[in-house]
Amino acid sequence: MGKPRVLIADDESVIRMDLREMLTEAGYEVAAEAGSGDEALAAARAHRPDIAVVDIKMPGMDGIDAARAMIEEGICPVVLLTAYGQPELLARAKEAGVFGYVTKPFEERDLLPAIEIARSRYDEVTGLKQQVGDLQQAIETRKLVERAKGILMETQGLTEKQAFRRIQQESMNRRKSMREIAEAVILAHDVAGSKP
Repeated sequence: MGKPRVLIADDESVIRMDLREMLTEAGYEVAAEAGSGDEALAAARAHRPDIAVVDIKMPGMDGIDAARAMIEEGICPVVLLTAYGQPELLARAKEAGVFGYVTKPFEERDLLPAIEIARSRYDEVTGLKQQVGDLQQAIETRKLVERAKGILMETQGLTEKQAFRRIQQESMNRRKSMREIAEAVILAHDVAGSKP
């Protein structure tokens, strides 16, 4: 699989250098570095890292807004670094959906577990989103097939079983999904119904 690729974003070059050294020694590949939230987001979009370690307070777009965009775009999980413990920052970080939060000064024993847990949770969330998407597709397909069956039953006098079998047979004959056949039946019915 290769080394996990990480994006480092902090406006202090010394912190970035420390992070680079720590993460490289721990077996990570530093895919990109950034000194502002805007640069971090651009680097994340360009390099598609496995994880981003982002400071909260940076010039331009702050780390929380950059993290929110990375997560919403499905780029990678984000662990935030901060020297500030203000409750409003923590609340914004939670609302943005970050997967970890480490306070400065940090040590390897603080950061590395936070990164690994963030990656694991992100994979779980991504898997769940995929399952939800698959279920939504299945439900939508079923609704379309039910509607197409109803049309065939009404227009061709078929039983429910015969209508389902017709859709199934057309699917096999045309090497198309049942959803595509159902959509075609519905479209043909709608077009025929709209003619004067």
